[in-house]
Amino acid sequence: MPRLFLALMVVCGTTAALAQERPAAFVDAATVVPGLIVEMRYAGSHNFVGRSIDGYEAPHCLLTRAAANALAAVARDLAQRGLHIKVFDCYRPTRAVANFVRWARNLNDTAGKAEFYPDVDKRALFRDGYIASYSGHSRGSTLDLTLAQADGTELDMGTHFDFFSPKSWTASPKVSATAHANRMLLTAAMRRRGFRGYDREWWHFTLRGEPFPGTYFNFPVK
Repeated sequence: MPRLFLALMVVCGTTAALAQERPAAFVDAATVVPGLIVEMRYAGSHNFVGRSIDGYEAPHCLLTRAAANALAAVARDLAQRGLHIKVFDCYRPTRAVANFVRWARNLNDTAGKAEFYPDVDKRALFRDGYIASYSGHSRGSTLDLTLAQADGTELDMGTHFDFFSPKSWTASPKVSATAHANRMLLTAAMRRRGFRGYDREWWHFTLRGEPFPGTYFNFPVK
């Protein structure tokens, strides 16, 4: 195998999957998860960058089949409460992560600051962990989501998705009792079906025992 190709495939000790076609292990979650509400933020302009992100060619929630099946179980549990799952991001190509890194380094590009990071200096985004060079989303079993009523109205979570602030920490004491209860409901529902949360983003969950723990994919969302 050519040395250049090997260099591309090995990134900080992990495997970077460069295939451009969706692997058979990935599915469109909307075909598996009952009642799923899909609002893929990075396929459009309503996000902290303010424009569509590289690699998102269509607003589809792609996940590994294992993650989609587990999420379907969550959806069936929540349906008993009259609630639905609303997703904002699922599989994320590595090219999208690179797009975020370039954006973070351009200190003059602050179009989304007022809505998404009003109290954070853009120079601190890497230091404070809001932007990273690698994302678990690229492994296909991580997703960002909230709870919603049947008409799509989101439950009060205290902050909106991708709000860069300690208020977005799952256990933040700076949100209302209602918002805290809703976060705990989401966390418990996801945990029950095998997902673990990220304590600094109430919306972020990864399937335990994910099928590709060391592989970062780069095929487009389409």
